Amino acid sequence: MNYEKEYYTKKYTEYKQKYINLKNDLHIYYQIKENRTKIMRKLVECVPNFSEGRRISVINKIAASIKAIKGVRLLDTEWDKSHNRSLVTIVGEPEAVLKAAFEMIKTATKLIDMRKHKGEHPRIGATDVVPFVPVSGVTIKECVVLSNKLAKKVAEELKIPVYMYEASAKRPDRVNLADVRRGEYEGFKKDIETNPARKPDYGLAKMHPTAGAIVIGARKYLVAYNVNLDTKDIEIAKKIAMKVREKDGGLPGVKALGFEVGGYTQVSMNLVDFEKTNFDEAYRAIETEAKKHKVDIRSSEIYGMIPLEALIRSVKTSFKTVNFKSDQVLEKKLYE
Repeated sequence: MNYEKEYYTKKYTEYKQKYINLKNDLHIYYQIKENRTKIMRKLVECVPNFSEGRRISVINKIAASIKAIKGVRLLDTEWDKSHNRSLVTIVGEPEAVLKAAFEMIKTATKLIDMRKHKGEHPRIGATDVVPFVPVSGVTIKECVVLSNKLAKKVAEELKIPVYMYEASAKRPDRVNLADVRRGEYEGFKKDIETNPARKPDYGLAKMHPTAGAIVIGARKYLVAYNVNLDTKDIEIAKKIAMKVREKDGGLPGVKALGFEVGGYTQVSMNLVDFEKTNFDEAYRAIETEAKKHKVDIRSSEIYGMIPLEALIRSVKTSFKTVNFKSDQVLEKKLYE
């Protein structure tokens, strides 16, 4: 009798635990299903770049300006002292993202004075560039519409001249950000009022007294990737940058410049299409060029957010895991 009692007690405990596990699994299932529904809604990413990388209090105030806006989420804030530049990554519903981007631009306009700005990175304004990126349920054309709405609002309410770039460009010579920004803030101050080619797409042909000008547009995902060289010779960094960038016959989809950073040098890149050239491929190309100059690589850094697919591609190319898929990433499967 004691044996039977122990047996049924054990079975009862087992079935009770199975019931609890099943209940928990169902709870997790419905949570994931709910999250998936949220993820599949219309989402846009926006990554405003600001000409401030040294005063952390100013950067924090810019990022904090979106706190009261519903439907948008702050994903990341990064800054670099040498470049004297920061970027804020937000994602959310299109209109909420537009509103948040405007609030950050308005805050930056109050807090950043371009007349006092010095830094390694090219720039033309306090808020230098504002790209909209489609994430889910949104097309690049819809992001173009969004970018034009923001540009009009910035020009009319903040009196900042606006130039449209990438998919939002209104002229072929303004597709490339580097072409729009040529001459930088100092050059724009002289040119904008006298050179017809510098006429902005929105607003008056006159720089804002302290905020300068701004570039706004829509584009695909971009990977900002920097490789730090173990040399202080800026000419070596510039030569390597020239070798790897697309416009000088280098890697497709790569924009690169050589900078002095923290007493050493850096090849700073924008990978505008990681499906053509990913960050690991760019790294290997720079490593090859650096060896020709007998220079080592100190480190590298991904600046800002990066798509999961870029990481998957890097694993496939670096380790020859040809069949590796994003579905094998545990966290991705949990939130599908």
